Amino acid sequence: MRLRSPARTVSATDVSSHDLVPVRWYEPTPIGPTAAGPTLLWLHGGGFFRGGLDQPEAHAVAQSLARHGMTVATVDYRLAPPPGLSWMKTRAGLSRGRFPLPLNDVLAAYRKVRARSPQGVILGGASAGACLAAAATLRATDEGLPPVGAVLAYGFFHARHQRTDDVQQRARGHRRITHSVWGLNAMNRNYAGSEAVLANRFAFPGGHDLHRFPRTLSINAEKDNMRASGDTFALELSTYGVDVQHHVLQGTHHAFLNRPGHDAFATAVSLIAKWSLCG
Repeated sequence: MRLRSPARTVSATDVSSHDLVPVRWYEPTPIGPTAAGPTLLWLHGGGFFRGGLDQPEAHAVAQSLARHGMTVATVDYRLAPPPGLSWMKTRAGLSRGRFPLPLNDVLAAYRKVRARSPQGVILGGASAGACLAAAATLRATDEGLPPVGAVLAYGFFHARHQRTDDVQQRARGHRRITHSVWGLNAMNRNYAGSEAVLANRFAFPGGHDLHRFPRTLSINAEKDNMRASGDTFALELSTYGVDVQHHVLQGTHHAFLNRPGHDAFATAVSLIAKWSLCG
């Protein structure tokens, strides 16, 4: 299921896409007139309140996809405050913000990336980044700037998580506590900022009208408390007639894209590259 990784030199540069929203570009070199394919705008996870451009889920994923011949851009969107610590800033001293500020950052970056991507843009992300990517897909489509596809890795898309009856799907070890349904729902409320926002389709797209969604690649982890939302969202997309390719990687846990040395990382990167370049 893996694509052979060609020998390429990957360049990564930081630019400002809009105001103070940093975007990092990964371009396979040499770049020539035969270079083609959409740009992947990729969003890291972290529960909406942590993460950044240098974590493996952003940097290593983008670098690996660029080695497969893809142009990738990653976004340093604003983070929500950690639950219960609304005063805390990021390590860089930047201010934080709840919905819709992170989504606004993603949309600002998307418009700039789209302007320099003649083959269109695929919106993608992992975990909370997948939720943001799905929400940005809806908003961009409403604005008349639809992406050409979406890539969603072990994402959660519903305002409230559901406990799965299948014990084999549940997280083990420390994630059994940190990724408990209660904790995940608290994380969602922290990002939303209020109960009313939880019902907003641009905060959590799951359970809303998805008929205009583009073709989608969904990759979920088998042993993940968030998988129930990811599986349900893939089913919802299919019900609306969206072209969905849905995979559940056996034996995997949440955030496996933060572990570049694992087989699941290589498998997922190959799936994304093949789906993106051969679509």
